[in-house]
This record gives sequence, structure tokens and C-alpha cells, in this order.
Amino acid sequence: LHIARAAQQLSERKHGALIVLERETGLQEYVDTGIPIDGEVTTELLLTIFQPNTALHDGAAIIREGKIVAAACILPLAETSRVRRGLGLRHRAAVGVTEQSDAVATIISEETGDISVAKYGRLVSALDESRLREMLRSSYRRPLGSTLSRRSQQK
Repeated sequence: LHIARAAQQLSERKHGALIVLERETGLQEYVDTGIPIDGEVTTELLLTIFQPNTALHDGAAIIREGKIVAAACILPLAETSRVRRGLGLRHRAAVGVTEQSDAVATIISEETGDISVAKYGRLVSALDESRLREMLRSSYRRPLGSTLSRRSQQK
């Protein structure tokens, strides 16, 4: 819920972002390249991280088990030929990390405001908040705490 809401607001403002959801494959090597956060996933925290011209807005925010574990993380880049012309480093990094892991990456283009998702090395673009929410939910067999569901508040 928070990721989709933040993505929509970032899109409307044309603030670029790269949000990576760790699944089964660990992403610790990329977490270690960033700044530790260890904060609950909230719309407000994601908007703050990706505020332009701040220390954390470049690079990826990595989410593990409902927490933003780090921001400003450096990810592997996909081959240029795997990402269509006109897309930049965020998209190449999103495709790159999803080629090397089972992570799911949400990208917001700072040029166009377009919301995309990378999964298994492929990009799906032109998403809105509702479609993004559905894609993120369908990527998991079980809800990921407050990241995708409110069920964690009932525990």
C-alpha cells in the first residue's frame, strides 16, 4: 500500500525513485553499499528518501520484511541492449538487480513520471497506483507486513 501510494505521488511530482523489494534471494551485498535506514515502510519516509537533491535520493531503497533497510544503494546494471532506448540508469539498475535475483523493483522516471516494475529482468511500464499495487501483491505468496498489507497491524 505505502509503496504504491508513494510511487503515485512521486510520479505526479516527477521525482525519480528506485524501490527494490527483496524476496527469497538475499540482497545484503547491495544493502551494504547504501546508508542504513531500518525504518518501517511508510509513504512519508519513501517521499523523504526520494526528495531531489538530498543525500539519499540517488540509488535504490531496499525493502526487506516490511522495513526499508537501506537507501542510496548501488545496484548492478543490465546490459544497455536489455533496456529500451531513452531509459536511464534507474531502469538499467532495476533490470540488472532483477536479472541477478528474484527481487521486484519499482521505478519512477524523473523525466516522464512513468511508473514501471522490473521483475525477472523484464520491465512493465505505464502503471498507475492501482495496477502497481496489484502487481506488487501478486509478486508474493504471503503478505509482506505493512509493505503490502494491513494484516501485520493485527498481529
